[in-house]
Amino acid sequence: MRPPTRHAPSTDTGRMIMKQTPQEVLVDRVVNTQQAEAWNGYEGQYWADYSERWDKVAGGLNAPLFAAAIIGSRDLVLDVGCGNGQTTWLAAGLASQGHALGVDLSGPMVHRARVIADTEGIGNVRFEQGDAQVYPFPGGEFDAAISRGGLTYFTDPVAAFANIAGALRPGGGLTFVCLQEMTRQEWFTVLRSALLGRAPQPDTADPYAPGMFSLTDPDRIRDVLTRAGFAHIAVAPLEVPMVYGPDASRAAEIHLGTGPVRFHLKDADWATETRALRAVTAALQPFEHPDGVRLRGAYWLVNAVRP
Repeated sequence: MRPPTRHAPSTDTGRMIMKQTPQEVLVDRVVNTQQAEAWNGYEGQYWADYSERWDKVAGGLNAPLFAAAIIGSRDLVLDVGCGNGQTTWLAAGLASQGHALGVDLSGPMVHRARVIADTEGIGNVRFEQGDAQVYPFPGGEFDAAISRGGLTYFTDPVAAFANIAGALRPGGGLTFVCLQEMTRQEWFTVLRSALLGRAPQPDTADPYAPGMFSLTDPDRIRDVLTRAGFAHIAVAPLEVPMVYGPDASRAAEIHLGTGPVRFHLKDADWATETRALRAVTAALQPFEHPDGVRLRGAYWLVNAVRP
């Protein structure tokens, strides 16, 4: 995927994106409180601090996501769960005479996205902090909505997708990627098996709990989107390499810094943390390639239309 084009804000005053100032719409409107706590604490700051590294991890998803989204040069684009903003900038580059709005629950990541956009001189983007399940999007405003893995964390996914549908114009498209089942994620099973000393197990008590594996069932994806008001739903399998770092040692270090791993090791002494680092590094060494540590990720690529 080519880098975003730098350009001035659109002069198309007939279709202006939301008029609210950055903090007018937001943060008292949060229903996904556990996610808000995580992504506005250590985890969100960690992802913001290592934005370039995380964008490389997920970068293999960009080309298929945007090929499926078919963004026009004058489109208004909504990026839900935009994180540090890479997909929003890419959307803005395609919508060179339009505009892209990125929305994310994480204050640290939204701040990081704004800083990078300002530094790079990308004029037709805006970033807002908010909970997309209840965010007051202007009705029928956007031509397209996209997400690179940010739509699986809602407590009420039907309500969340219905809110996104309401933000699209009739005929507007939603395109997103979400993970397939845990056992198909080489990046997850290799890393967690090394850390835990056993294969990770899915949550059988509540397989649809908010989290990255809440939309692994394609029939559930279709059901949720249909109930949310979408039509013409297509779910296709997608495999991409997840590039976790230049070598096994640095890939292990960044993995051990993530929130879930820090929680797992919260009571560990120095010797235990050292053993964990060595185990993860050793597990990643067979996946070293000239372009970095590559592990397979299995996703669903989803398209839907607001009737």
